[in-house]
Amino acid sequence: MGHLGLVRRNPGFRLLFLATLGSLLGSWLATIALTVDLWDSTHSGTWVGALLISLFLPTVGVGLTLGPLLDRLQRRRLMIGADLARAGVFCALPFVGSSAAIVALGAATGLANGLFRPAVNAGLPNLLEDDDLERGNALLQTVENITWAAGPLIGGALVAASGPHVAYWVNAASFVVSALLISMIPARRLQSEQALSRGHWHDLREGFGLLRTSPALKVVVISWSVAMLGSACVDVGEVVIAKESFNAGDFGFGLLFAAGGVGLAVGSIAGGALAQRRPIRSLYAPAIALSGVGYALAALAPNIWIALPLVALAGFGNGGASLYNVLLVQRGVPDRYLGRAFTVAMSITYAVLGPAMAVAGPLTSALGGRWIWGIGGAAYLGAGCVAFLLAPRLQDDSSVTDAEIEAIDPALLVHGTPAESAEGGAL
Repeated sequence: MGHLGLVRRNPGFRLLFLATLGSLLGSWLATIALTVDLWDSTHSGTWVGALLISLFLPTVGVGLTLGPLLDRLQRRRLMIGADLARAGVFCALPFVGSSAAIVALGAATGLANGLFRPAVNAGLPNLLEDDDLERGNALLQTVENITWAAGPLIGGALVAASGPHVAYWVNAASFVVSALLISMIPARRLQSEQALSRGHWHDLREGFGLLRTSPALKVVVISWSVAMLGSACVDVGEVVIAKESFNAGDFGFGLLFAAGGVGLAVGSIAGGALAQRRPIRSLYAPAIALSGVGYALAALAPNIWIALPLVALAGFGNGGASLYNVLLVQRGVPDRYLGRAFTVAMSITYAVLGPAMAVAGPLTSALGGRWIWGIGGAAYLGAGCVAFLLAPRLQDDSSVTDAEIEAIDPALLVHGTPAESAEGGAL
């Protein structure tokens, strides 16, 4: 049965798929609207930079402080709450005139995003049969990549035609619809176990303790943190290499952006198909390295037309590697720790990405687009080498054992309890 067959035959996954599609498309549409709104009111790159940082920096804070909530509380309620909070933010934005208030509301959106996405990733293994996990993750990753490419185009057209406020209202409506769809999924379908708390900070230490005991989480965090150095160089240098190195103008920049998005989408689907036939540990390092090869060769390309397929190749590898990040953690960590595992991974890698972008900016100005992309490609290749060295630690069953959990805290063995069903009974 194909990927779309999974959407047809699994009602719970279909609801989550549609909710994710709507909220992601609305989010990208609104990101463009927020950026335009802030730029038009300030004409300040500093304010725009502050806005973009506010959208992803709270994810670091979630991992450092709020991760245990995704295992201790009902994930469905957290997801609905995050959707409604984001809807409230975008209902308020049309009435806000202060630049500082726009950035603050952007940070509130970033905080809700930081809770919603890990909850989806943690809940998915309960929603799907084991044999469908690769296919389901591939579909959600593909949706994310498609909206990443299409959302800015739709958002730009909508803002140009009607201004940013219409985009805010559309996005608020998308989050309300997402919350309604998620509310139709039985709570027990998103969580098989809930961790009892021994205190918030103790729970938080347990989450970071998984870095010692889960080989899968360790491989993902270390490898992808190195890859984030490459991502920062590529993201910051993309407009420079398109407009100055290739002399392709704004249209060329859009083409590069779109080529990467197409590669990501295809890589997610193909990566899911490969993961159904081969161990992920044998696919992870080559996927990351493929991104490095694509970006390094694109930096050497004589013109944008040669660079486009190379950027799509890099996106293909990136799409597969991003999928394997999620699958490795889902298969390597018990359900009652999954929320913390994902927030730990996201917080650490995002904490690397922020300073890396800050350094990549001056480097791009000093060296130019080709050199910064070459450095980015080298960083991805380095991440692939790290993954290649660490991947042999992963076995066919890389989940954390009871003995390894006991190494964190012996009391954890009695703290995983069945999640309560939507009707209040134990499963």
